[in-house]
Amino acid sequence: MNAQFRSFVMQWPVYVPVVAAVDLALTWGQSLSAGLVVLVGCGLAGAVLSAVHHAEVIAHRVGEPFGSLVLALAVTVIEVALIVTLMADGGDKSSTLARDTVFAAVMITCNGIVGLCLLVGSLRRRVAVFNPEGTGAAFGAVATLAGLSLVLPTFTTSTPGPRFSPPQLVFAALAALVVYGLFVATQTVRHRDYFLPVTTEGEVIDTDDHAEPPSARAALGSLGLLFVALVAVVGLAKVVSPTIESAVSAAGLPASIVGVVIALMVLLPESIAAVRAARGDRVQTSLNLALGSAMASIGLTIPAVAVASVWLNGPLLLGLGATHMVLLALTVVVGTLTVIPGRATPLQGGVHLSLLGAYIVLAVSP
Repeated sequence: MNAQFRSFVMQWPVYVPVVAAVDLALTWGQSLSAGLVVLVGCGLAGAVLSAVHHAEVIAHRVGEPFGSLVLALAVTVIEVALIVTLMADGGDKSSTLARDTVFAAVMITCNGIVGLCLLVGSLRRRVAVFNPEGTGAAFGAVATLAGLSLVLPTFTTSTPGPRFSPPQLVFAALAALVVYGLFVATQTVRHRDYFLPVTTEGEVIDTDDHAEPPSARAALGSLGLLFVALVAVVGLAKVVSPTIESAVSAAGLPASIVGVVIALMVLLPESIAAVRAARGDRVQTSLNLALGSAMASIGLTIPAVAVASVWLNGPLLLGLGATHMVLLALTVVVGTLTVIPGRATPLQGGVHLSLLGAYIVLAVSP
């Protein structure tokens, strides 16, 4: 009996995504009581943990940087679906949801995940070592996409408000797709070695683990379960979002907090996976996850909402306010100074985390 119980417990990554999907089916479209909120929260936490497990299985099978790309791309595709769905349901009041969620994703990944992983990696072996060529290329692409998609709309004059005119929106969407496509090609084909973990001496680590990689069948099974888990994560996040909106309104907080909470929930699997990689002395893998997620969030969300704006009723406001532009500028400057040496101490991690703290404080109290 004990052996059977242990075997059942060891199989939790297989059962939890299915249970979370059932949880989603039972609560979809319902008004949540306190008990259902707890049920949804448990399902959400289980789906996040199982998603991290299956992403690591796939990463072990395909190797880096493909493993990081799989998780970042899968999470972002479903995040985009969530944003578009919420915008379609929300009307005018959701006109800034895409901007708020994308900017929150950029700040969480470029400051929160990057800062935490640099802190964990540097505390483990005095300095966190990574490849500046690959990390710099990724960070430069993130900064470019953020500037084109979130800063320029504030200064254009063709339409009133911080929004693009239709031709400008088409350009921003195409530029986001092109830059993201070039980055993926660079990361996975032409300069794959720039995105591999490195030793303290700067030597590339081209193997993921000493353990044998999982079989193709196991990896395909994990890929399917990863998809189920991510659908459950985003679906349960949508189920609980009305409760979050009500709580935000009751507390008198700005509506942009909803975008922050959505980004935090959706990026939780990647955050856990990145920290675990940093603890295993694979800081480059952590940075691949963080910056890849930021880039995918912009590179896929902006084209998606550009297409969705054809049938959405409300305006699409993408331009950031002055406070957020200052935070973005600080993030770009500090991130550049962090990337150039290819080595980071706890100081750099703390600086990035302080920028995330400033963003959260100003989001709560503008």
